[in-house]
Amino acid sequence: MTYSAADRVYADVKELILTCELPGGELISEGEVAQRCAVSRTPVREAFLRLAAEGWMRLYPKRGALIIPVGDQEARDVVDARILVESHAVHSVAARPTVLADLVAQLDANRTVHRATDPSEAAEFARLDAQFHQLIVATDGNSLLGDFYTSLGERQRRMTAARLHLGPEIADRIHADHAALAAAIGDGDADGFTDLLATHLAGVHDVERTSRYRTRDNADRAEKNGGHR
Repeated sequence: MTYSAADRVYADVKELILTCELPGGELISEGEVAQRCAVSRTPVREAFLRLAAEGWMRLYPKRGALIIPVGDQEARDVVDARILVESHAVHSVAARPTVLADLVAQLDANRTVHRATDPSEAAEFARLDAQFHQLIVATDGNSLLGDFYTSLGERQRRMTAARLHLGPEIADRIHADHAALAAAIGDGDADGFTDLLATHLAGVHDVERTSRYRTRDNADRAEKNGGHR
């Protein structure tokens, strides 16, 4: 397959968006990108059209392209979809201890590399975060759900990279939550995993945790505590 100048610009600009080096709300011009990528404006224009079609930017003739921020609804939708798919995967293999043990080993290997990665390297840190969750989904062996989850990976990386810029406490929380999620998987505790995952994603991405993801035991506990978790 021939890799054109437009393909290269598309890949480069998209990566800048996903790592938040081009943050949401920023206006960029064809000229800026052409100079940065050492190409003419024609491949930049082609790349911008493709990125706009995918919803990453909005084009303004003679002004440039606006990087579309992650909206509140998009963030909630991505979190909901991730919980549904990951929870399904763990529930489907919860009674298979050999599979769970192999998955925990893979997650531990991921966590070892992840802990050694400086959160300031947002692109790599977010990639390893996404990989942790993708390993969980892959265990299920459902190729359709796997492909769908992979398609969420880019939005997941972007949301994580954006949060990492807020301070080291986000990275610390991710590490702690991943350890708890891996432990729940090792115990075959699918309901506990779902509850932990919902809390993890809501906390990391600052979205409201909906009651639909509370397991019965945790819902009863919340009720006894006056509805607060």
